[in-house]
Amino acid sequence: MSFSREDALAYHANGRPGKLEVNATKPFATQLDLSLAYTPGVAEPCREIHKDPDTVYDYTIKGNLVAVITNGTAVLGLGDIGPLASKPVMEGKGVLFKRFAGIDVFDLEFKSKTADDFILGVKMLEPTFGGINLEDIGAPDCFYIEKRLREEMNIPVFHDDQHGTAIIMGAALLNALEIVNKRIDEVKLVFSGAGAAGFSCARYCLSLGVKRENLFLTDVHGVVYKGREPEGSYLEEVAADTPHRTLAQVIEGADVFIGLSAPNILKPEMLRGMKHDPIIFAMANPVPEIDYDLAVQTRPDAIVATGRSDYPNQINNVLGFPFIFRGALDVRATTINEEMKLAATRALAELTREDVPDDVLQAYHKQRLQFGRDYIIPKPFDSRVLYRVAPAVAKAAMDSGVARKPLDDLEAYQERLERLIHPTREMVQRFIGQAHTQKRKMRIVFPEGDHPTILRACHVMINEGIAHPVLLGNQQDILQHAQHLGLDFAPDRYEIIDPRKEGSIPANYIDTYIRLRERKGITCSGARQQLQDTLRYAMMMVKCGDADGCVGGIAHNYPEIIKPALQIVGLSQGNPIACGMYMILDKKGKARFFADTTVNIDPNAEQLAHIAVATSDLIRQLGITPRVAMLSFSNFGSARNSESIKVQKATQIAKQMRPDLMIDGEMRVDIAVNPKAYLHDFPFCTLKDPANVFVFPSLNAGNISYQLMQYLGEMEVVGPILIGLSEPVNALPRNCDLQTVISVSAVTAVMAKKFRSERNPPQTAP
Repeated sequence: MSFSREDALAYHANGRPGKLEVNATKPFATQLDLSLAYTPGVAEPCREIHKDPDTVYDYTIKGNLVAVITNGTAVLGLGDIGPLASKPVMEGKGVLFKRFAGIDVFDLEFKSKTADDFILGVKMLEPTFGGINLEDIGAPDCFYIEKRLREEMNIPVFHDDQHGTAIIMGAALLNALEIVNKRIDEVKLVFSGAGAAGFSCARYCLSLGVKRENLFLTDVHGVVYKGREPEGSYLEEVAADTPHRTLAQVIEGADVFIGLSAPNILKPEMLRGMKHDPIIFAMANPVPEIDYDLAVQTRPDAIVATGRSDYPNQINNVLGFPFIFRGALDVRATTINEEMKLAATRALAELTREDVPDDVLQAYHKQRLQFGRDYIIPKPFDSRVLYRVAPAVAKAAMDSGVARKPLDDLEAYQERLERLIHPTREMVQRFIGQAHTQKRKMRIVFPEGDHPTILRACHVMINEGIAHPVLLGNQQDILQHAQHLGLDFAPDRYEIIDPRKEGSIPANYIDTYIRLRERKGITCSGARQQLQDTLRYAMMMVKCGDADGCVGGIAHNYPEIIKPALQIVGLSQGNPIACGMYMILDKKGKARFFADTTVNIDPNAEQLAHIAVATSDLIRQLGITPRVAMLSFSNFGSARNSESIKVQKATQIAKQMRPDLMIDGEMRVDIAVNPKAYLHDFPFCTLKDPANVFVFPSLNAGNISYQLMQYLGEMEVVGPILIGLSEPVNALPRNCDLQTVISVSAVTAVMAKKFRSERNPPQTAP
């Protein structure tokens, strides 16, 4: 997805500047908490660590804390921009560690004058950190720095620019060679680029099995050949015994090209001279050594990979360093050795050959990913990478004797890592993925089509393939707003309708509206006038099948959306009540669903049961198994009053309606979120696992609860999602942000697909 310079700056500056923060992991609300956290209680772990230094891992963050350290001498493609300007990159690295492997990070930017100064500074940090990730340090200093630190420190030191790229590249290479049926000890391999990444990748290929005489390295001066480099140069290790002096000469007859250098240096005529089924890894960023499309056009038999996410086979470091450190930290490895790196490479290669789960396909808007020429390396958002690579690294550390705390049960360790990545993470991305994979994009109508946030969201939805937007409003105003925002809408991928324009209201809309409101004082002219209102027009589009769903409310109060929805769209058959649900996402991406939060002030027991069942049915449609808690201040009759009795009765009715539904109540929140802790008190409770659906006894309770989660719990909320209508209509919170519009629209598109499939089930052959 493209973005502007302003978007990137705003991302880093809005709210709290930067991308990281420090949070306490222990309670700190009472005088006792203070005494335990600091003086005098803190003295006890200090004494224990003094007696046994290894207990520092038991009492402090050290075992899960990595330092990301740079001097800013080789930052991305920006070069030597200094330590201060490198800080956004280091923070970004910290975000990736946390997001993909749950590892905490402090980023440190050293203003060091020499490599020895840098080494001294890093060495002094050993008591603080469990591992050191070196980043963006220019060659040749990076080789000297890492070598010294690995020799002199007793914790893992890893220069990601060298080894991270090499590990991922290695996995892709092994898989590509298998696809083209070539042996690694027989192929001729040519490198372009002799910096930290290029040199380390070349050296790593020797560890993978490439023959020394079959490997050739080139840089800006041409081929690195024996005798070219001064004595003591790091390049002597990979200098070739060859008469060739240029890339064009040495690439003739090669099987593999690996580029970590500069844009467009691999010419089509060079590619034509390579052997059959050439493997091309053009990893210069953002412009590769040869354009992907040009490479495929020149050699249709080639397997091509780049460092970019918009082409197949992205070789991305994020597949490596978080998971390598996870495995190393969890066995308290003293280093990250060659055996651990090779284990990571092989684990990635093997994972690529397995079936790809639906959540990965949805995250990348794919209907299918299968091991082959366009899929030789896992995708970064494949959660399986964590629990495949980290255990492989941990095992290699144990087998090679560098693990200070070996694991007793690798299988149990893998299961623990699987739980670390909750299956409901990136929930919204799941809905976006489901919407994207639909053959026919759902037509979602937006009654506030000229609102800037709606226009920006629709631009994203068009680019992501989430939906086909229909914008209501004055065409000239909408186009002017879009132009002002710098949005380029493809004319065939959206529509603009102005209900106020003469002749824009179809006759069947007027007839249908009169029929719906004929005993509510409506006349023909009144119907025409009321349907000029974009909200009513949008509802009529959905009612008459000209739109699959409606999303509105960003410039209206909530009742202004609910009223025409109930009047025109109406309730679904057999459903006596509509309700509103919010999806609540915690910082780990775990989802809970709150209902009713927006519609019914004081539902009776029957209505409450319908709210529980309808909410559960929708959640099932979204691909999630509901576990429902009917909430009260009372536990299973412990406090009898009209409200607790109502919830108890509602639970019984809901169970009769859906005998297969995991539901119980009335119960307090503490039992709902941790039922196993109360099994001894309530062994009859049918809710065995923590609830993910919370049904509140009144609008007051539900509305207050979701807002507490949002504003005090700092959780993300998605919704409200309207349930119980005969068509998908959802009301946005007034003045909500861009992501909320996108999220609610994606959910609406998924709902619309379900509505359509239920009305038009696939026909089976007789």
